[in-house]
Amino acid sequence: MCLQTEASIQRGEDLALQYLDALYSYAFGLTRNRTDAEDLVQETYLRSMTAANRLRAESNVKSWLFTVLRNTWFNQLRKRRTAHEVDGVDIDQFRADSHGFDNPEAALEGKVDREQVREAIRRLPLEFREVVLLREYGDLSYQEMAGVLNCPIGTVMSRLGRARSKLREFLSAANSPVLRKAGI
Repeated sequence: MCLQTEASIQRGEDLALQYLDALYSYAFGLTRNRTDAEDLVQETYLRSMTAANRLRAESNVKSWLFTVLRNTWFNQLRKRRTAHEVDGVDIDQFRADSHGFDNPEAALEGKVDREQVREAIRRLPLEFREVVLLREYGDLSYQEMAGVLNCPIGTVMSRLGRARSKLREFLSAANSPVLRKAGI
């Protein structure tokens, strides 16, 4: 194996670890299923490993990986031809212990808040849900999101603004304490 190929493989492996959680969060938000999300991330990494040697040194690898994941997901959807598999999100199931509450009351309140937010996100149309997932769980910049979604930054900003407005609507209709805590 040549040195350049070994270096590309090592670079790809390093990146795999760096962005794994964010990619899994995004995949889980899209698929609503742990196994499907794991498969989607695995497929994303398989595809990216084979293409890593073509990636330029100055490329935004994070954005590129999210684009690969999104395109892989769309390809899978086209094969299945079922729209009902993409109408929800359950992000925090796999992060159950990451909230660090000290007492049971706070833990319960936090769980209720997360469930209300997840349900509100689940109700968003796909184009709005996707920008929320990319921004809040993928931690992508507007520029990176525009690259992943293949649309102008203004469209990303507009969608995110409308998505947040819809979330406020959904959460205020539920008389959510989440809004009161966030000052929304």
